Parts: sequence; C-alpha cells; structure tokens
Amino acid sequence: MKILSSPRAAIFLMSVFFSCPVLSATSSYPERPIRLIVPFSAGGNTDIFARTIAPFIGEQWGQQIVVDNRGGAGGVVGTTIASEATPDGYTIIFVSGSHVVNPSVRKNLPYDAIKDFVPISLVVDVANLLVAHPSVPVKSIPEMIKLAKSRPGKLNYGSSGTGTFAHLSFASFNSMSGVQIQHIPYKGNGPATVALLGGQVQFMMGAQPAAMPHVRAKRLVPLGITSQKRSPLLPDVAAIAEFLPGYEFTQGFGILAPAGTPQGIVETLNKKIVEVLNMPEVRKSLLNQGAVPTTNTPAEYAEDIRAEISKLAKVVKDSGA
Repeated sequence: MKILSSPRAAIFLMSVFFSCPVLSATSSYPERPIRLIVPFSAGGNTDIFARTIAPFIGEQWGQQIVVDNRGGAGGVVGTTIASEATPDGYTIIFVSGSHVVNPSVRKNLPYDAIKDFVPISLVVDVANLLVAHPSVPVKSIPEMIKLAKSRPGKLNYGSSGTGTFAHLSFASFNSMSGVQIQHIPYKGNGPATVALLGGQVQFMMGAQPAAMPHVRAKRLVPLGITSQKRSPLLPDVAAIAEFLPGYEFTQGFGILAPAGTPQGIVETLNKKIVEVLNMPEVRKSLLNQGAVPTTNTPAEYAEDIRAEISKLAKVVKDSGA
C-alpha cells in the first residue's frame, strides 16, 4: 500500500497497466464469430477456397468463421463493403487476382486496393491451364504457335471477360509468342468453357481447378500451364515458360483486413492461417483442387500486391483491356 501513496509511482503503475500486451484488446481475440467476405457468388474458386479453410480456422479458435458472399462488379461490391468495415478483426476479406487487376481495368474504384487494406497472408496460388478443343490439330505449345502463325487472326480464344486473369494471361502469351489469336470475352468462366467445349472457340486459359475435370475426361487437350514450373497434378504438361522464357501468370488468393486493423490482430490472423495451411488435410484438399497452398508475412504479401498491380497495369495497357 505504501507504493500507491506516491503519485509518481501510481502514474507509473497505470502506464504499465494500460500498455501491457497481456491486458490489451488483442489478447482475447477472437471473442465472437468472424465474417469472411467473399466478393463473388457461391460456387466459384474464391468461394470454394474460402470455405475449404474457414472451418479449420474456426475450429482452432472455437469461433465460427462466417463466409459472406457479396458478389458483383468483378469483386468491387464485396471489396467496397470490406474497405468500409470496422477495423477490429471481425470483418476480413478473401480476395482473388481481381484485387490486383481492378485498379487497372476499372475507373473510379470506390476504394484504394493498397491504402484501404492491411494484408494478412496469401492462401493459395493458382495457375491457368492453356487448353484446346480436341478438333484443333495441336498437342504442344510449339505446335500451337506454329499453327497460329500460319493462320494469323483466324483462331480464337475465350475468356471469362475482358480484363480478367484468363484474358490477360492469354494476351501476355500472344505478345510474347508473336501470335494473333483473337479474344472472345464471355460473361464468366462457365459460358466461356461451354463455348470451348462446343468448339465455338479453339483455346482458353482456364483456371486449373475448373479445367482439370474436362482434361481428365479428355474433353479438352492441355497444352501448357502458366506457372513457372509444371504442376504435380499434371506432370506431363509443360510450363509455358519452357518455351517462352520469363512467362509466368499465376493468380494469388489471400486474406486482407480493413486498414487500421490493430497490428496484434493482424499478426494473430497471420499465425493462425499459416498453422491451418500447414495441416496435412488442408494442404491435400487444396492441392487436389489444383491450388498450391502458399503463405507469407503481412509485409511480404503487401509487397506482392504492389508488384502484381504494377505488373498487370502494363499487361492491361499493352492488351488494350
């Protein structure tokens, strides 16, 4: 009791009390369910990946992770909602490659893709698979390039829409290989795949998880993959980079929080995501879907986002998207 009789000592004890990390708001996080916004409709790759990991994170914490689908405008609607949420760690967002494409293809975004968010971690990296309709007389990238150069402007490729990863990865392929395969945009991956299966277009850069079932059923011919190395799921399919050195076009899916989220919560979220993605059953599930589990620190993820936005801005400009 004597120590409390000194005003200076009392002030010291109060400063220790309020600065002590054990007593901080982050020490008991999370105390209630966390909302994980998916800025796309249910059933797409972003939704599937989010729902793959959410139950495991919730189980580890003893708190439910509620997946909230807020689709619209290529991810802009849900991302705007996330940017305006209270930065307390109870609203986070699972983003796809659209997060780094939209700043270049959409004017007057209602949010800043860098300043309005705090990166938590990458979750998966997904490559596109360059596939052809079986009627096209090619079985490899060199054969495809040779055919395209002999028929400039006569061959088409479908995509899930102008400015999407499917479009930009093929536009980059055109540029690097010197071919003129024409772009036919569709309203989503589903209609584009239907067009390819029906022979209305000859080629497509489809996300590996969506293309794999058609490849296995021999409805589509795999020619190459957009990752720097071959996929363990398709070891006989060459990486496009084997023929076009420097070519790489993968789509990162990860988790962000609204800007202003306390650093302690950011670090707690990162640690838990890394733990879950190292669980054998989670890794196996994601790999079977054609997604490579990939984590990094918040600082590394922030740098990745900046680099991808810069890289894609050039591709968008060159492609006219």
